[in-house]
Amino acid sequence: MSSTNKLKIFNDPIYGFITIPNPLIYDLIQHPYFQRLRRISQMGLSYLVYPGANHTRFHHALGCLHIMQKAVGVLRFKNVQISEEEENALYIAILLHDIGHGPFSHAMEHSIVEDVHHEEISLLFMHRLNKEFDGKLNLSIQIFKGEYDRKFMLQLVSSQLDMDRMDYLKRDSFYSGVEEGKINSDRLIQMMNVVDDVLVIEEKGIYSVEKFLMARRLMYWQVYLHKTSLVAEEILTKTLKRAKELYQKGIEIECSKPLYFFIQNKIALNDFNDEILNEFSKLDDTDIVGAIKNWQYHDDFALSSLSKMIINRDLLKIKMSDEKFSTEEVQELLEQYGKENNLSALESKYFVFKGKIKNQAYSKIAEPIRILQKDGSLEDVAILSDQLSLKALSKHVTKYFLCYPKQLNNS
Repeated sequence: MSSTNKLKIFNDPIYGFITIPNPLIYDLIQHPYFQRLRRISQMGLSYLVYPGANHTRFHHALGCLHIMQKAVGVLRFKNVQISEEEENALYIAILLHDIGHGPFSHAMEHSIVEDVHHEEISLLFMHRLNKEFDGKLNLSIQIFKGEYDRKFMLQLVSSQLDMDRMDYLKRDSFYSGVEEGKINSDRLIQMMNVVDDVLVIEEKGIYSVEKFLMARRLMYWQVYLHKTSLVAEEILTKTLKRAKELYQKGIEIECSKPLYFFIQNKIALNDFNDEILNEFSKLDDTDIVGAIKNWQYHDDFALSSLSKMIINRDLLKIKMSDEKFSTEEVQELLEQYGKENNLSALESKYFVFKGKIKNQAYSKIAEPIRILQKDGSLEDVAILSDQLSLKALSKHVTKYFLCYPKQLNNS
């Protein structure tokens, strides 16, 4: 029998000491699937804009576990019945909610796997771990999938005011140095309650909710959708696609074994068996960085140029607009760049392209954030709030972007 002390304490710069509540949680944290998150950046390539943003998904998952412990304590204090089994299931569900993230977060989802989202891979990992841990994750999986009859438990894990968002806003604000993202998670958790198995916020917490939603909006425009982060992620996605395309043409591509597996194979969600999941679990940021360091010397102009852009932070120019960019404008740039560099139309599209981004801080279609009023009635925060800005936050804002090499004339 191992005599390892499994009731460890982590020192976190956001919350101070984080305790591991039981040996099962410790064993999940120690598992190689979870330890991989130490090598997956939380904010992708945002460090190219905010140099301090080098924290990992591992940090974030532990932070979520910590505030989930606080939430369970507050709800129990308010006489919400949560069994020991339910408590543990909540801890596991929030701890593993991001375990399916690939290197540099979202870039993988649109390049070397075929539009497989990290939530789907997280669920696959949870099922695999459930087999290893003799069914001890059954209830966690039910909660994660929204199949458990106590709705508030899913809301704590995944909703418009969940432990995930509370941690990443506070953590990403801290590491990026963007003060506008600061939220008072302690206050929000203290104001939580449950009515008819639905998570609510007590009326006196409405201003904290307003601040939370405003912080989320500002963090998206200022950090997550910052134009430099955006163009860097687009370049990384196109670099990986180009590597895959070259391999399919029979051109040699050098990279680590785990990355090579995904460059060799076309992988969709239905393809994810235990073997492929195991290969995915070996992938992390170091595979990508190592590959693009090599690829900057590749004979292929597109792969080499795109890789150098990321390594040297010498990125494409990006223009943002409230209006769509015309096909004619894009075509003119494509032709100009192709002619100057003797590239085919297909190759030029790696350097000149357009797209769009959307931001909606609060959705009226999704499960609302309900405010518990003093008379016992419940109301959507967007209706109850006297903040005009909060009503505006529920609108979809779409912005369009155009990326092209800096040397092209496009004033």
